[in-house]
Amino acid sequence: MAQTTTPPQLDDIPFKGFDPAVTRQILTYLKPYTRSIILALFLMLVNSLAAVAGPYLVKVALDSGIAAGNPTALTNAVLIYLALALIQWLFIFTRVNLMARVGQMIIYDLRSRLFTHLQELSLAFFNHYSVGRIIVRVINDVNVLREFIVWAMLAVARDVFTIIGILFTMIFMNLQLSLLTFSVLPLMVLLLIAFRKRARQNYRAARAAISWVNSVLAENINGVRVVQSFSREDFNYTYYRDVVNKNNLDVNIRASRLSSMFFPSIDFLGTVAMAVVIWLGGTAVVGDQITPGVLVAFVLYISRFFEPIRDLSQRYDTFQSTMASGERIMGLMNAPIEVIDQPGAIDLPPIKGEVHFDHVSFHYSDDPTPVLEDINLVVNPGETIALVGHTGAGKSTLVKLLSRFHDPTSGKICIDGYDIKYVTQQSLRRQMGVVLQDPFLFSGSVKDNIRFGKLSATDEEIVQAAVAVGADEFIREMRLGYDTPVEEGGIILSVGQRQLISFARALLADPRVLILDEATSSVDTQTEQLIQRALLRLLKGRTSFVIAHRLSTIVNADRILVIQDGKIVEEGNHQSLLAKQGIYFHLYALRFEEE
Repeated sequence: MAQTTTPPQLDDIPFKGFDPAVTRQILTYLKPYTRSIILALFLMLVNSLAAVAGPYLVKVALDSGIAAGNPTALTNAVLIYLALALIQWLFIFTRVNLMARVGQMIIYDLRSRLFTHLQELSLAFFNHYSVGRIIVRVINDVNVLREFIVWAMLAVARDVFTIIGILFTMIFMNLQLSLLTFSVLPLMVLLLIAFRKRARQNYRAARAAISWVNSVLAENINGVRVVQSFSREDFNYTYYRDVVNKNNLDVNIRASRLSSMFFPSIDFLGTVAMAVVIWLGGTAVVGDQITPGVLVAFVLYISRFFEPIRDLSQRYDTFQSTMASGERIMGLMNAPIEVIDQPGAIDLPPIKGEVHFDHVSFHYSDDPTPVLEDINLVVNPGETIALVGHTGAGKSTLVKLLSRFHDPTSGKICIDGYDIKYVTQQSLRRQMGVVLQDPFLFSGSVKDNIRFGKLSATDEEIVQAAVAVGADEFIREMRLGYDTPVEEGGIILSVGQRQLISFARALLADPRVLILDEATSSVDTQTEQLIQRALLRLLKGRTSFVIAHRLSTIVNADRILVIQDGKIVEEGNHQSLLAKQGIYFHLYALRFEEE
């Protein structure tokens, strides 16, 4: 298990400035909820005005009520103060519930669109992006957007409304005391700039540290059998505790230390401003230049003025993170779908299975090196074609083109005379069955995994498919038979058992064209014999393409194609190719010696 003493670097930049293009795309998801967002902003504005009015009502109560000896004015001021508090509570309750629902609906829409788009993306996309990176975008980055939309966006509006309201009210009450209060703002701005720079560095380090913790944790859990086999438990624990987790602790302590310096500094500057106002304002009260109510109101406003400033300093980095997450999400959403249904594409009618490769060549969009070059091939209905050749010769690419996971760079592929580029992908793949070398099973029961190939299949049909491939016996021996839960990936089953279930899944769909991509290379001899017996019965009448390394799978094929450097270099049945003593002869001799 590779282990380093420094945390890995993040592959994505967590901060990004304002990007109009990303913002416009994000706003398209907010558009259906415009009325709700406007209503929430209105409620926020009323809340801010009510909050700003509170200290002013205290001034009125002191000056017009208590100092003037007017109990009616005092009572009215208190009642209005309580009424505004009640309005604030009601509006906050309504706004939080409204925006929580809006935020969840936006995330629901966004994740639904992302999932649909990911299902439509071509295989070439997944060759360049790991599953982990995609999941981070769908889960973490979408959550960053949700937090910003639901909380940060309106919090910024609240802070701005509050600051503007307090500024106007303070200036309206007394300009000189207002200027005294604002005298500490230049120092606060310098402090904010210094804090933001250091906070960004700490935030990056914290992200890298927790990413390292999660990576090492996942690696040890996934590789627990290897860890225990080599008695590495104590070493790995020490490494995790003293290096990985200790790094995470140190980084977060540094971040906490920075916060413990910054926020008290903001509070201290606010206290300084308040002390200056109390001193000079108190002198003005003694000299009858201002009323006691004005001084008390100023003290209350000062205590509220610096809170939104401190909050906005934190929101800046949140905004940058949101822009970065939005860019990553929209980059995923804008990833081009290379294989699409052509305008006017028709549904492929029931086929017999004649396949024609007509001067087919292919290379990847980012690599001009040919993978397949000028392939010409006619396969009759019901014929079994074995594809052999060295790794990287182009065998798997050929069947991927047939399944239309990629489109040929040139030439065309026809089934029963229909160019597959001009038929819908669903109608094409509904008549195909694919069994891969590494079969994938989904969470659910054994029955659910077999039914995956034909959702309308009855329990009886599922059993018949399992019997046909020799899977029925071991399935019935399982704890709950066909209802036995299968964890994701089928970890409770052997490779051979997973392969047999994937065979049953493919055959239940009753495909006219069957593709076996090295489907017997990972099974034991006994399981292979079960599969071979099933294949002898079930391949009959179906056009089949078999990529295989086992001799028993190859020799029974109607025709064998030897592919080398993307070209068909030899073609014939087993006996005729052996007689040529060419490439196939040497491949066969090598396989015979291995087996």
